[in-house]
Amino acid sequence: MGGFFGITSKKQCVQDVFFGVDYHSHLGNSRAGMAAVNSVDGFQREIHNVENSPFRTKFDNITSRMKGKACIGCISDLDPQPLLIKSKFGTYAIAMVGYVANNEKLVKEYLGKSYGIFQAVSGNRVNSLELVAALIEEKDTICEGIKHAQNLIEGSCSLLLLFENRHLVVARDKVGRLPVSIGKDDSGFAVSFESFAYEKLGYEDFKELKSGEIVEISNEECVVLHEGTTEMKMCAFMWAYYGYPNATYEGKNVELFRMNNGRIMAENEKKNGTLPSVDYVSGVPDSGTPHAIGYSHGSNIPFARPFIKYTPAWARSFIPSNQEERKKVAKMKQVPIVDLIKGKDLLFVDDSIVRGTQLSETVDFLFNNGAKSVHMRSACPPIMFACKYINFSRTNSENDLLGRKIILELEGEEGLKYIDEYIDGATERGKAFRKAICEKMKFDSLDYQTLEGMMKAIGIEPCKLCTYCWNGKEN
Repeated sequence: MGGFFGITSKKQCVQDVFFGVDYHSHLGNSRAGMAAVNSVDGFQREIHNVENSPFRTKFDNITSRMKGKACIGCISDLDPQPLLIKSKFGTYAIAMVGYVANNEKLVKEYLGKSYGIFQAVSGNRVNSLELVAALIEEKDTICEGIKHAQNLIEGSCSLLLLFENRHLVVARDKVGRLPVSIGKDDSGFAVSFESFAYEKLGYEDFKELKSGEIVEISNEECVVLHEGTTEMKMCAFMWAYYGYPNATYEGKNVELFRMNNGRIMAENEKKNGTLPSVDYVSGVPDSGTPHAIGYSHGSNIPFARPFIKYTPAWARSFIPSNQEERKKVAKMKQVPIVDLIKGKDLLFVDDSIVRGTQLSETVDFLFNNGAKSVHMRSACPPIMFACKYINFSRTNSENDLLGRKIILELEGEEGLKYIDEYIDGATERGKAFRKAICEKMKFDSLDYQTLEGMMKAIGIEPCKLCTYCWNGKEN
């Protein structure tokens, strides 16, 4: 997915943008980049691969190489960015958060009606940002061009553009799947995916963009170019997993949601008589922990941390390119507290269960360290559909998802007609589904948060949330 951050100011701002982008490192792990502009050097830009090292190590001492009172930067999980574009609108730097699901189709259509060309990247694919810029050029104004591109894109597309006059143009995706916020201080404005990034730099909240809203920002003012709409389909998974604990979207804090979500799960289990007898409740680090704290509060079972992730050397953003090395790093990061594991009945809450690969290794690790029993809870419903809007749960086949894999093992393709029954733990299919996963993953029991419970914990009208990965409902 990724995230972006930018500032236009009356003072030098490259260092602040460096810190602002670094606060988005939890959202992407492929490429990172920064672009600044000043009257002497014009545009300056750097892009680095951050697959094997944190953002800050690649952009250390950036202020000695880049100067400007306007600067943007981004973390990306796919395409190198920001790009520098020379166009009829002048030269600008552009960054994007989102996913162009119909990239190949749009490229073919564009090439079929113009004499344009695209630079091909790995896999003979076109950088989505280069495509977006080409689509913007088809209209007479930047605002109309952005709306045109967003209307053609299947997926999502929030944009941040920096122009030679140090103005920023910012657009939230047309249905508001992902957040974009603006902060203000005495010297100018900051734009961010995560609002806490500019709050730490001394900016106060100015506004959160509405779905499809487009604004132009100088260091003096923020002008609305397109109003947008209050209707939205915000990704509910932002609260369950993606969002950092101190992030707030649409007025709803991530950490508070997770604690409320866990509490609701436990209260439902007490009411249904399915709460197991265990010594401790724990989270599968990192984002599972607040869900588990809430579960502990709702169940009155003590919270503990039977194992810790050793992150000083192996940060969350460190992802080796080799699969065997990834598995080794994941194993080395988990450091047990044997006194809290050996002979204990444990219940763990994970933020989600997607493919289950790492979770299976975690359970083996717990039993190898003497756990008596391991019960598992997922803080969201079974994931049955690969996201086609923001690139979450990217996979070659939906059948790689653990939920679908189990259904196919139980009933074959016919079972996919009854996904709703498998999700519901009260049905015979739902019970068989959970039992099969327990046997495969060595859980002593398993259950999932309901979609209704999640919606209650978020506290936003369900019609304004995207829940496609759980129920497959188009929106």
